[in-house]
Amino acid sequence: MPEAREVTAYARSAAPPEDVWRDLVDATAWSRWSRIPHAVREREGVPAPDGVGSIRALGVGGRGSREEVVVFEPPGHFAYVLLSWLPLEEYRADVILSADGDGTLITWRGRFVPKWSWSGPWFEWFLRTTLTGFARGLARDAARPR
Repeated sequence: MPEAREVTAYARSAAPPEDVWRDLVDATAWSRWSRIPHAVREREGVPAPDGVGSIRALGVGGRGSREEVVVFEPPGHFAYVLLSWLPLEEYRADVILSADGDGTLITWRGRFVPKWSWSGPWFEWFLRTTLTGFARGLARDAARPR
């Protein structure tokens, strides 16, 4: 069986953790700050609507991932697991928001086991690129004037 791998991305937002949290946990907001054009909540969680047990579908043209929220600890820790799409086993992402001066440090960590050992380096690159884009987009969106 292939070995577990981990990637980490960082970004800093000028917004406080509470504002970053608001945009991070709202499943329907992901299409605004990520490059994912379609983001919907399929099932509400606890607390409603985006807490533990919430399922969201993210993608384009009816294709994409389904993810379930497994940690919801405002305003500092949010985590989800992949239910479908990529050929990965045990994918879990943890997003940690830490106060950083007047803003927020976003740490987005993904852990996974590639289905095929030869695909590990490619998925490390893909997920590092994707999570970096997510963290930067979230940082910018949370800091924009409302």
